[in-house]
Amino acid sequence: MDLVLSALNKTWIIDIDGTLFKHNGYKINREELLEGVSDFFSQISENDMVIIITGRDEAYRETTVGLLNEYAIRYDHIIFNAPLGERILINDIKPSGLHTAIAVNKLRDMPLNIRIIADE
Repeated sequence: MDLVLSALNKTWIIDIDGTLFKHNGYKINREELLEGVSDFFSQISENDMVIIITGRDEAYRETTVGLLNEYAIRYDHIIFNAPLGERILINDIKPSGLHTAIAVNKLRDMPLNIRIIADE
């Protein structure tokens, strides 16, 4: 999948389980990084903000942060105990016409094959 985005700095809000790692692997102590995750993160600018969000309980913070560090998955903020339902992003459209809210739904535990393309 190609994701065509502006050249502006971005805020990424990314789930963990089923998106970055195999779903519920943390409950059986067998975390598995999904295919494409490292390549995806290598495309994110250092000037962008990355927010990781998870339904994992706060009790898993140390293990989760250690795992993210082990796989060099950078983030600026991490939110634990997120509800398990939908995550809704609401934002405005810039006067230039740029839509500033984008959502990508991927199949659980499938590769994260997203190519980021800067729209000049």
